[in-house]
Amino acid sequence: MGPRKLPHLTWLRAFEASARHLSFTNAAQELNLTQAAISKQVKLLEHHLRAPLFERKPRSLVLTKVGAAYLPKIRDGFERLAAGTEEVFGLRQSEVLTVRAPVGYSVNWIAPRLAGFFDRHPDTEVRLVSSVWGEQFDNERFDLDIQYGTGKWSGYKTDRLTWEVIKPVCAPCLLGGENALRTPDDLARQRLLHVLGYEEGWADWLRYANVTEINSGQGLQFDTSLLAFEFASRGGGVALARSSMLGVEIERGRLVSPFEIEAPLQEAFFLISPEGGFEHPDAHKFRDWLIETAESDPENRRNREAQRA
Repeated sequence: MGPRKLPHLTWLRAFEASARHLSFTNAAQELNLTQAAISKQVKLLEHHLRAPLFERKPRSLVLTKVGAAYLPKIRDGFERLAAGTEEVFGLRQSEVLTVRAPVGYSVNWIAPRLAGFFDRHPDTEVRLVSSVWGEQFDNERFDLDIQYGTGKWSGYKTDRLTWEVIKPVCAPCLLGGENALRTPDDLARQRLLHVLGYEEGWADWLRYANVTEINSGQGLQFDTSLLAFEFASRGGGVALARSSMLGVEIERGRLVSPFEIEAPLQEAFFLISPEGGFEHPDAHKFRDWLIETAESDPENRRNREAQRA
C-alpha cells in the first residue's frame, strides 16, 4: 500500500475555524485571511474528500452529516499536534534557562560573579541548580550543565572553564602551636580531608611535593568540597582545594594555605550542552558570559599560562 494522500493542513485549518464559527467571514478574521480565501480552501478540501462539508445558507453555514462527523477528528488531530509541539519545543522555550553546576563551584565561583551576568542581561531569568555528583546530563531538566572531568563527554559540546591546581588549606590556628604546619612533612600529624568524586587528590599532591612518608589515604571523606572546607575551617584537618573554589574562603579568612606548593591538574570544570537539537533561546547568553568571565579570571589565567609553558 502506497502512502496516503492527506489533505493540506491549510485546508483543514480553514475547515475547523469555519465549522467552529459557522461563518467563513469570522474564520477569515481569526486566521488573518480574506473570506474568499477561506471559502476557496474549504472548497478544495471538499473536492479532495469528494463530499460536501457545509450547507451554504444565505446568512450562515450548516455542517452536513459528513462534516459534523469529520470535525471531531480534525480537532483531535490539531490538539495532538499542539500538545506534541509543546512537549518537544514549547515547554523549554517558555521555561527559565536552567543551568546545573556542582554545589562547590556554584557557591564559591559562580555565585560571587553572577551579578555580572544580570548587569549584562537584566531581563534574562536563570535557574541555577546545584548537584553533588556528576550525573549524566538530563536534556529534559537542564539546558546547560557544568561538570568536572577531562572534557570527554560523547555527544556533547564542551567548553573548558578552568585550569586547576590543588594545594592544602587549613584553619589559621593550625599555623601556630606545638603541631604547627611549617613543611609538608608536618602533615603526618594532621588529619587529611578528602572529597569523593575527584580522581586527583592527596596522593597526587604528596607525590608532586616529594613527600613519601605520609599515608595519603588516611583521614576523613566528604561528598562535597564545601563540607570539607567547613570542617577544615574549624581546625578539623587539612583539605585539598582546587583553585577555582578557593578564592571566597581565602578572602573571608576562614582558610589559609600553609605551603606554596601547587600541583597542576588534568581535570577541570567544563560547560557541556547537547551537540544537536533544540537549544534554549537564552543559552548562548549564559555560555558567552560564563566563558568570558572564566577566561578573564586572573587565577585561572595564571594557571593556564603556567601549564601551557
